Amino acid sequence: MANGRFGDICLEAVLANGTVLDMLGTLRKDNTGYDLKHLFIGSEGSLGVVTKVSILTPPKLSSVNVAFLACKDYLSCQKLLLEAKRKLGEILSAFEFIDNQSFNVVLNHLEGARNPLPPSMHNFYVLIETTGSDESYDKEKLEAFLLHSMEGGLVSDGVLAQDINQASSFWHIREGIPESIMKAGAVYKYDLSIPVEKMYDLVEEMRVRLGHSAKVMGYGHLGDSNLHLNISTPQYDDAILAQIEPFVYEWTSKHRGSISAEHGVGLMKANKIHYSKSAETASLVQLMASIKKLLDPNGILNPYKVLPGSLASSS
Repeated sequence: MANGRFGDICLEAVLANGTVLDMLGTLRKDNTGYDLKHLFIGSEGSLGVVTKVSILTPPKLSSVNVAFLACKDYLSCQKLLLEAKRKLGEILSAFEFIDNQSFNVVLNHLEGARNPLPPSMHNFYVLIETTGSDESYDKEKLEAFLLHSMEGGLVSDGVLAQDINQASSFWHIREGIPESIMKAGAVYKYDLSIPVEKMYDLVEEMRVRLGHSAKVMGYGHLGDSNLHLNISTPQYDDAILAQIEPFVYEWTSKHRGSISAEHGVGLMKANKIHYSKSAETASLVQLMASIKKLLDPNGILNPYKVLPGSLASSS
């Protein structure tokens, strides 16, 4: 077993009663009792105020390669991910997918964005990044993977960045999607975790549901099963929202996903947590409420966040 992991976190937190919890120990291994720091990570300040953090960081690796690829359909993206895991292994550091609608909005609204694969437009795009310590070996490995994928029909077209500027231009497209969509009009955003094989089904079903009244876009971290579902309309419309919600949450729950993959629950989703914590796991939410009551009996730390209002007030 490896001795610890990059990204391990230690922290200090202050409870509602002023008690300072020092969990900044530098030991790489300590299995004496409960690992309490995980109560505070992701609790959005509802259990305590985090005042200090220490993070184990890796040395900066010298070899970074980025490829921008086109795929004919979502199934090809899925198969490409499996091949990337097999062929690239430990050097695979990013696998991002972008659908045609997301790509188009970037080209139309993001300053400096250019199509890396002109003049054609494709149904899906994938950005792959590898990170390692042996530049020649890593590049050779990535090139072999790309050749294999093209010969196997998984990739329709692609380009490997030749320098840091070209690599940055590829990432500019992926990272510029949220900004571009905001410029295109009103946007309804959902950060979901869904099994990879089902992720894009939601995008397609939402398009059928909304018809021509909205543009439905899907992109995200395919390797983490994280879908960013963005729906754009010329202006905000309550009727559109009523078609989106609660359908999007019900669909995600039905497919055993999470309604918040990265961005937390906060105020807006507190009363929707049951979509991710189903009736079978309702005891988990009740346990969360009990922990909240124990650490913050007066409910003064970020009230109404994370837990449903009914539980937060009665806990």
